[in-house]
Amino acid sequence: MGTKILIVDDHGILREGLRRLFEINPDFQVVAEAESGRTAVELTKKHRPDVVIMDVSMPGLNGIEATKMICSANPSTKVIGLSVHINKKYVLAMLRAGASGYLLKSCSWDEIVKAVHAVIGNRIYLSAGIDDILIKDYMELLSKEDASVHSVLSDRECEVLQLLAEGKTCKDIAFALNLSSKTVDVFRFKIMKKLGLNSIAELTKYAIREGITSLEP
Repeated sequence: MGTKILIVDDHGILREGLRRLFEINPDFQVVAEAESGRTAVELTKKHRPDVVIMDVSMPGLNGIEATKMICSANPSTKVIGLSVHINKKYVLAMLRAGASGYLLKSCSWDEIVKAVHAVIGNRIYLSAGIDDILIKDYMELLSKEDASVHSVLSDRECEVLQLLAEGKTCKDIAFALNLSSKTVDVFRFKIMKKLGLNSIAELTKYAIREGITSLEP
């Protein structure tokens, strides 16, 4: 049996393309596909893949928060971020969340294979398009506290922040997270207070800037 792979991306054509490439290689076995971060968390619990290929920007629960949940609950599972973003904030946020690799969607199939082998071997892999300085910056940031959103807000607050920024109502969020609307209102108040923001528009700008959501289709 080959390395068990879970493919996560909200674009079906990309998932299908990756699955076909993995399936023609006997070293790999695609155990499941997910179109959202929340589904990825559940499928990881069910299938316990060796490697998760994780889209970074997804609505509902982004790849950063999903990675944090997966790595916390399944330490043996390796996550490789897959994104169009070369922005340092996205890369560092994924690494902080527990990802072992970060690939650009423009990378080659050979590089994907190389990345999977690297993380299985307990090594960090960053796409060739990402400067080595990111590793240096990451190590420096680990050695001191910073003001990133993940050091200010709890995991649940980050979830609520993303959904608010994506235009979801408190009722929608309450349903998605199995909470009461009143509880969501409390979360919203706490988030705004912690971040020093006064409106949903400011929250949205903050969430985009910090890589919590890209608001891209």
